[in-house]
Amino acid sequence: MRHVLNGGEEIESYPEDEPYLSRLVLGWVEGRPIHVVAADNDEGDETFVITVYEPSLDLWEPGFKRRRSEP
Repeated sequence: MRHVLNGGEEIESYPEDEPYLSRLVLGWVEGRPIHVVAADNDEGDETFVITVYEPSLDLWEPGFKRRRSEP
């Protein structure tokens, strides 16, 4: 999780989230894609991890950066 947050790529942002803005980060761990959703409290120098998961090709396009559009 830390590896992804420190070196991954932000692929989505959620500026409407409260109380802190959150973001979806894609990283790779041992060749496997990992998504981490986290919210940052810049004033408190904190990052809250909301969820961590391995994305599925059923829901994500190859590369795991874009969601598949629904048919």
